[in-house]
Amino acid sequence: MKKLLVCLLFSVACLPVSAQSLRFGVKAGANFANVDAQDVSTDNMTSWHAGALLEINILPTFSIQPEALYSSQGAKVEGAGDFNFDYISVPVLARFYLLPDVLSLDAGPQFSFLVNDDVEDTFKTKSFDFAIAGGASVNITKNLFAQARYVVGLTDTTEDADVTNKVIQLSLGYRF
Repeated sequence: MKKLLVCLLFSVACLPVSAQSLRFGVKAGANFANVDAQDVSTDNMTSWHAGALLEINILPTFSIQPEALYSSQGAKVEGAGDFNFDYISVPVLARFYLLPDVLSLDAGPQFSFLVNDDVEDTFKTKSFDFAIAGGASVNITKNLFAQARYVVGLTDTTEDADVTNKVIQLSLGYRF
């Protein structure tokens, strides 16, 4: 999986682009996280995410947007309290502009690396989470944007049970 990520990032880095087609930005927002777990009652947990992004314009209606985010996820588990997983997440999204420079649909893989958990030996957590992300972005001004995204984990977060992450992310950001 790490080889795939390195190859993908190298391929994107080798694309011929001009300085005007690269835009760096920062973003932050709310996570409405939960887990998909068998035979366990869970509720959404509200948390946050923040990080940086780079939009690489390939065509007027198509961009690639890799991001690096700190993302707090998890769930409220009935009778056990909050289970919190903190990740460094690297989504690599294809952006298809429906309205050029205004509205886009975004989709792609997300690679997340666990940096902290508070499950206190309840479960043996895995250090890597692979997910698929999809959503939409609206450019409010030339620099200010809003995003809504749904992230579905495809790998188990623990070695002891079938538990996958589910996160709705709402973000505001600024591109320089």
